[in-house]
Amino acid sequence: MSNTTGVPLLLWPFYAIWRLLTLILGLVGRLFAGVLGFALMVAGIALTVTVVGAPLGIPVAIFGFLLLVRALF
Repeated sequence: MSNTTGVPLLLWPFYAIWRLLTLILGLVGRLFAGVLGFALMVAGIALTVTVVGAPLGIPVAIFGFLLLVRALF
């Protein structure tokens, strides 16, 4: 017998644990990407305020923004 996912009944507990771990790691990854993206955005804006660091600050801020958008969606 098997359930609707096609996983044999005896292997279902391992399948459920694996799915739970992937869910947790996915959420932690999104949280880490969001925090890192926000930090890079702040650092990029701080570098952009100094005129000398503007060539490096603008790409860092853009990369941080894109990372933050990726974490949200």
